[in-house]
Amino acid sequence: MALAAAEAFKDPAPPVIKEAAAAAPAIARPNPAVKVHGKPKALAAGAVTHDWRSFLGPSHNGHSSETKLLRNWPKNGPKLIWEMKKGTGYSSPAIAGDYLVYMHREGSQEKVECLHPETGAKYWEFSYPTQFEDRYGYNNGPRSSPVIDGELVYTYGAEGKLHCLRLKTGQLYWSRNIAAEFKVPQDFFGTATTPLIEGDLLIVNIGAPGGPSVAAFHKASGKMAWGAGKEWGPSYASPVPATVHGKRRMFVFAGGESNPPTGGLYAIDPANGAVDFQFPWRSKSYESVNAASPVVAGNQVFVSASYKAGGALLDISPAMKHAVAWTSAEIGTHFNTAIEKDGYLYAFDGRNEPDASLVSVERKTGKVMWRVTPEWDESFLIQGEPRKQRLGTFRGTLLHVDGHFLALGELGHLLWLELSPKGYKELARAWLFAARETWSLPVLSRGLLYVSQHSRDIVNGTGPRLLCYDLRAEK
Repeated sequence: MALAAAEAFKDPAPPVIKEAAAAAPAIARPNPAVKVHGKPKALAAGAVTHDWRSFLGPSHNGHSSETKLLRNWPKNGPKLIWEMKKGTGYSSPAIAGDYLVYMHREGSQEKVECLHPETGAKYWEFSYPTQFEDRYGYNNGPRSSPVIDGELVYTYGAEGKLHCLRLKTGQLYWSRNIAAEFKVPQDFFGTATTPLIEGDLLIVNIGAPGGPSVAAFHKASGKMAWGAGKEWGPSYASPVPATVHGKRRMFVFAGGESNPPTGGLYAIDPANGAVDFQFPWRSKSYESVNAASPVVAGNQVFVSASYKAGGALLDISPAMKHAVAWTSAEIGTHFNTAIEKDGYLYAFDGRNEPDASLVSVERKTGKVMWRVTPEWDESFLIQGEPRKQRLGTFRGTLLHVDGHFLALGELGHLLWLELSPKGYKELARAWLFAARETWSLPVLSRGLLYVSQHSRDIVNGTGPRLLCYDLRAEK
């Protein structure tokens, strides 16, 4: 289905800029919530590093260009540099230079904190009230991750509250209550999509009933630039950008609570919000979600969902029309986004822990090259009593970096993997903590790895934390 022109939507409540008094950049001060364990090594000579300003990393696809990383770990994993006690939530941090921004919830407040990435020292914090409660008993904190762009940072809370803050001071610049303004009802698990910066725009899958499904806001003013789509509600996936046939496009995998369930992929021209095509793809189950972001490779785009939906690969023509290359029931990612490398897709397939596996799929044909269920025996103590249990990665997340893959299992295991069409090989493994709901993609910046622990460690008793590990190689 090709749509020729952008649709017209009215901005229901353009925000007012908060003209704060000029302020000097905040100074990082000791953080009482942080325990420092040591200093990281110096970066190895010739190491390539980058910021991590948004979800899925600098390329918006789970690929990192960092090099000179530690390959061999001690039994307990790479060195822990610092840890911060945190509240509820499923966010990952965003990092730019000497600034790390993180979201979580404490009590009835959603909190945005700005820390020094190497020490955990705090520059500032910004908080606002929330009454969000998850309908299915998961935690009640924010789900999306901060986005840093120049001197500003953007956050999107679990109730759909969108804030723009000054990065170096934490001052509020503008804010919008997207859910209230666009009359978006609370979805199954709240607001979880991370906004996307594209040029001068902030693009959000807001999922307003009757449209817009996707909206672009001027990042400097918060005013709506355009809206796109009417059919589908907000998903838990985040928009991704790509250049296809020389044309810049946004790919948004939408679809929230609806009965019958509806959702799918939008291809949108960011210049004006015109929808090139939309491709329906959603489980037939009412209680289902689209949560994995689209994967664009060359002139093709891959979407995938759990709940028996599976995956689909689309060919995109120079006229920006689409054709289905293949569909497969054998790769249905839940909340993790597949990684494409050299013509193959790698992903954790499966809706629940017991049925999860790691799969390699040939992008050209949809053929499954191999499927493994990474498992091993763990021995540990609970209240002084020895236990032994068969554990694994289950529904893990993948990050491609330095020629290999980092995998974070949903029970807190970190692995170096060698993945190719020929098979799976484990290079290193460590159990960072024994906590469920480890669902956030780890963040890598300047050789330091940041991992979010979202629930209590059943072995050591530690509560939710943000942890910083030294992954820098020896000189």
